[in-house]
Amino acid sequence: MKDAHIKESRITRRFSILNKNRRPALVTFITANDPTPDVFQQILEGMPSAGADIIEIGVPFSDPMADGPAIQAASQRALKHGTKISDVLESVKNFRDTEPDTPIVLMGYYNPIYHYGAQEFAQDAAAAGVDGVIVVDLPPEEAEELNVHLRANNLHMIFLAAPTSSDERLPAILEHASGFLYYVSITGITGTRAADEDAIKNAVARLRKQTDLPIAVGFGIRNPESAGSIASHCDAAVVGSAIVEIIAKDVEKNGKPSAGLSVTVLEFVKSLATAVHRAWP
Repeated sequence: MKDAHIKESRITRRFSILNKNRRPALVTFITANDPTPDVFQQILEGMPSAGADIIEIGVPFSDPMADGPAIQAASQRALKHGTKISDVLESVKNFRDTEPDTPIVLMGYYNPIYHYGAQEFAQDAAAAGVDGVIVVDLPPEEAEELNVHLRANNLHMIFLAAPTSSDERLPAILEHASGFLYYVSITGITGTRAADEDAIKNAVARLRKQTDLPIAVGFGIRNPESAGSIASHCDAAVVGSAIVEIIAKDVEKNGKPSAGLSVTVLEFVKSLATAVHRAWP
């Protein structure tokens, strides 16, 4: 673990506060500008009061290979608005006008960052109020070309571990990891299978032997019940596809976002937060 290079951040503060209060975190995922820029901003800005402790924003990409049908479709809806990294950063800036404390993590693929410029991206992301980055297709062996710039701007690079990550592989991942470790609870793409609680319990115990980073578990968490169950074994539960599917169903039914879509999404987030925040004894 190399968190020492990061000064105190919103992410480290949030986990410290939650740990003192004896409750795990709810991490929510939404795709930038899905279904429209205005509705996305409404949902984003309502997340903290709905109970989201950390917010992941998906940076739309035309070939999101690790994502399942729901998030792929969300990227396509967002790209129809011409969404670029600069638009995502502008949304974060607007969010920071009213919410200084809730951590924001950008999640996406390296191609858009590479074309933006790694150094420029890190500088602009930090200036906008981003706290961390997950780049799902950038392995630890190749991550330093971005991570050197993230560290220079006090941004966390958050890495993924999976059921297939062996004890021999984990040190290479953890050497570069910062902020928290994101454990992918299932093999395959997002939103296609349910997470297995017993397997997650054992996996988290194995990970804790190798790192003191907070461990967030995502992929396969579909509802408040599963979110609460999974959160009882880790530091954070991550819910993405289930939120994105609410948006998709609304758009499919009405042809465009309904007037109450943001309220519907945030009510679901509240139900997730209630379950997650009660998960620890």
